[in-house]
Amino acid sequence: MRSLDVTPDVVRAWRPEVPGVAEVLHAAWHEHAYPAHTHDTWAVLIVDRGLIGYGLDGQEHAAQHTGVTVLPPGVVHDGRSVTATGFRKRVVYLEPTVLDDGLVGRAVDAPLVLDDTLRARFVGLDRALTVREDLAAEGLLALVTEGLAWHLSGRPTPPREPPAASTARRARDLLDADPARPVRLAEVAGELGVTVPHLVRAFTRELGLPPHRYLVGRRLDMARRRLLAGEPAADVATATGFHDQAHLTRHFRRLLRTTPGRYQRGVNPAVG
Repeated sequence: MRSLDVTPDVVRAWRPEVPGVAEVLHAAWHEHAYPAHTHDTWAVLIVDRGLIGYGLDGQEHAAQHTGVTVLPPGVVHDGRSVTATGFRKRVVYLEPTVLDDGLVGRAVDAPLVLDDTLRARFVGLDRALTVREDLAAEGLLALVTEGLAWHLSGRPTPPREPPAASTARRARDLLDADPARPVRLAEVAGELGVTVPHLVRAFTRELGLPPHRYLVGRRLDMARRRLLAGEPAADVATATGFHDQAHLTRHFRRLLRTTPGRYQRGVNPAVG
């Protein structure tokens, strides 16, 4: 009989609108062993609870909560719970072109990457994908894949990067030109002739926050002016670059601890 304190099996999957991401999977399984199979994508995952034993190309490995596991496309693997209470994992499946084919062999030999910074960035990526913060997800995806490639390539000396101040200034000018316009970091980086990871690092270093948070701030400024001019919140959301009113409301609460409607009416959330 299953213990009463065991979390029920849960599976949630979706396909984000972020280039390079094929699928996201959150799974919590108690008694589950999946048979040998392959993916046509890279599977990058973390384990939040428990331990997963798996065979990869005939060799036994374990996915644990202290690192990031990367499984290459086209390589046979299986999996099973090693702990009595099962496991919980989060997986981001990446299109095969996101990482170089030459890294497949390295991933087969050493699929577990022990890097606290990389794991933290993966957690941030998963969070951004979960709440549909696509621009944040794009930046974090670039940092995660760069980190994976660096580890799988034997941790070579990074190439010299362009000056951060110039990159940040030019990127800010591009974002300021039309803050409400849908934008991809790859588009901005391409305009500047730099990589997305360098863009994110340079922007964060010089301005104190990453590009997506800067852009959200600019959009909130525009939204506040429109709300105080009497425009409906739903119209304001779409006009200022948010997905919808719920997206605008989430950021409003994070910054101002109130909703667009209360802000527009001048209501103190503590009393009204």
